[in-house]
Amino acid sequence: MEEANSRQSYEFLADDPNFNVKPVIISLIIGAFFAILNETLLNIAFTTLMEQFSISESTVQWMATGFMLIMGIMTPISALFIQSFTTRQMFLGTMIIFTVGTVICAIAPAYSTLLAGRLLQAVGTGLLIPVIFHTFLLVFPPRRRGTVMGTVGLVIMFAPAIGPTLSGIIVEYLGWRYLFLTVVPFTLFSIVFAFIFLKNVGEVTKPKLDLLSVLLSTTGFGGIVLGFSLTGEGNSGFSAPVVWSLIGLGMVSLVLFTLRQIQLPEPLLDLRVFRYPMFTLALIQFMIIMMLMFSSEIILPMYLQGSLDVQAATAGLILLPGALLNGFMSPVMGRLFDKYGPRMLMIPATFVLTVTMFALSRIGLTTPLWYIMICYLLLMLSVSAVMMPAQTNGLNELPKRLYPHGTAMMNTLQPVSGAIGVSVFIGMMTSKKNAYLENVQNPQDPDAVRQALVSGVEFVYLVVFAIAVIAFILSLFVKRAMPKDVTSDAIGNEGT
Repeated sequence: MEEANSRQSYEFLADDPNFNVKPVIISLIIGAFFAILNETLLNIAFTTLMEQFSISESTVQWMATGFMLIMGIMTPISALFIQSFTTRQMFLGTMIIFTVGTVICAIAPAYSTLLAGRLLQAVGTGLLIPVIFHTFLLVFPPRRRGTVMGTVGLVIMFAPAIGPTLSGIIVEYLGWRYLFLTVVPFTLFSIVFAFIFLKNVGEVTKPKLDLLSVLLSTTGFGGIVLGFSLTGEGNSGFSAPVVWSLIGLGMVSLVLFTLRQIQLPEPLLDLRVFRYPMFTLALIQFMIIMMLMFSSEIILPMYLQGSLDVQAATAGLILLPGALLNGFMSPVMGRLFDKYGPRMLMIPATFVLTVTMFALSRIGLTTPLWYIMICYLLLMLSVSAVMMPAQTNGLNELPKRLYPHGTAMMNTLQPVSGAIGVSVFIGMMTSKKNAYLENVQNPQDPDAVRQALVSGVEFVYLVVFAIAVIAFILSLFVKRAMPKDVTSDAIGNEGT
């Protein structure tokens, strides 16, 4: 009764002096850190796993492809789970699923068992991230969300940044199984801590489950993520029948899914979120940033190693400062967002992003390494000033009843954008590279191969430059979102 009265007195629990928000933040941040760290922790061990289980490169790639596929399937239906279970049930359930998957991976006697554990981890991760965003939206008023989301951004960016470095040390000195064993104590601590301290927020509405919507969502988002992910396997790319069949199936399913959601009184994923212009604008910019960031994280290492003959470890060190800067700047950008609003951050940031993409389109065989390092620093700094402010501002405009659907939509499009960006841009780079080699006398000449890769990278970044210009133009229309079902005191008066 006391808890209910407190919630009637305060729109947001963070404003209630009797409610301690720190345990909520600690519980969610610990879970988020290790779930997201897990996404990149395994990539550097692929070669070791190929030797351990005597499998091919295309087979081991399913550790990454399968993970993205399951996340693409689970995240859209997270809104249903969030409305059907309490905060504690959702967080504890997802963390337990993630931990069980981690243990299975650690003790896996065969590759099939390892893959099963990995997919179980993806189930937990795909549901956990929307739960975290939804909880923070309910607990914190709009005037404080920038700082809180900036802290989440620190976790989201810092975890994958240190993942490859941490993974290399663990694999070299302890073995690949410790990639999972070292995570288990922290996830167990998160579960126990949340069990003791995490409070329920929001309301359980128990929406009706529409199985057809779940089926269409699964085939739609899953087909697109899987189809684009498979373009990197072999040399056929988009011409492979399985690729365009999956992408076509996904697109048709999404059209049917959209029509179905419009008809339902309780949709699985409420598309009315697109009625709010700042949310729609934020979603487009979020997708652009995801595409540019994910593709650059792959293309630049390929350029450094393939054209400049840089060792893998050195390439990682060149890009590490940018990744770390992105993580550390996220809380700063969050506080600036709370104080000045989105325009003061996003307009300069997208301009810098546009200039940086043009600078990367001018690289060559004699480009100094410091040039690449500075460009990547500027890229990741721009990302930190656009991604979280855009995401927070877009979600701020939604009424509370649409929070689960807004967070689900945002997090669903992250793996979709990543898969599309990586496959499309790498496909462009490969096509340009092959076209260059077709016009030289000796395609086997190492210098010709290096220059061919440069031509491919230059072409990709010219295309990316044009996309960055679009992001800059869109940022000119951004304004601070004003939730219509929240009082002016909760919104705050800064930065309007």
